[in-house]
Amino acid sequence: MENIKKIEPAEQHLLADLSLLIEQSKRVVVVQANSMMTMLFWNVGKRINEDVLQNRRADYGKQIVSLLATQLSEKYGRNFELKNLRRMMQFAELFPDIEIVATLSRQLYWSHFKLIIPLKDDKERLFYANEVAERHWGVRELQQSIERKEFERSEIANLQVSEESPLPFNVFKDPYFLDFLNLPKGYFETDLEDAILKELQQFVLEMGKGFAFVEWQKRMIIDGEDHHLDLLFFHRKLKRLVAIWIIIRNRPLQDRVFESDFDKQIKNVE
Repeated sequence: MENIKKIEPAEQHLLADLSLLIEQSKRVVVVQANSMMTMLFWNVGKRINEDVLQNRRADYGKQIVSLLATQLSEKYGRNFELKNLRRMMQFAELFPDIEIVATLSRQLYWSHFKLIIPLKDDKERLFYANEVAERHWGVRELQQSIERKEFERSEIANLQVSEESPLPFNVFKDPYFLDFLNLPKGYFETDLEDAILKELQQFVLEMGKGFAFVEWQKRMIIDGEDHHLDLLFFHRKLKRLVAIWIIIRNRPLQDRVFESDFDKQIKNVE
């Protein structure tokens, strides 16, 4: 033990390079193993579906799937129990395009697919699959997004985007859920603004991908009068500023008229 020397400072870069190579290889192995497992489950489901569909007998299908599950689980473990085989069959049925599955399998874990498979339609499933891939969500983030109905809120917001609009779909949501601010009943606009600033990171996540905070209480001169935007963001994909003006809807009528007039003017401000 006494003969072992510590690595000299001049050799630290070699240790760092070797560590980086090992860590990168480990990550590649994990991604490849996950992708191969997902593709295996898809192929198992597809193969069973083809056999069951060829016979076109419901009673035959139930019997053969149950028998396969018993024998496969005994030989290969719990991944091939009956409920899991049925999920693989559903996976292959709902995602029939092998190229799409192959692409997603490199970015989504099987645990992601288990949350996505039960969703009600293809558009919703692809929405969440793409969100996971683009935003590098873990399973927990995906679960929270589904529970908070991010797809449905994006669809509502998309209805407000006309075909002539330069805005792409799936940028905004309607409504936004701000329950994480834990505001008491009867709060005022300043309370909401202060709470957003304190929880800015969570608020940006709720806004969606691509938003970056720019300024608070941005001063603007419109028609010779001073106005202040409560919050100003920049959207990287749109390459546009996004202004947020906080309004409590039970305000006096004269304030609502001003709000409408202000909105019309703000559209013309670059």
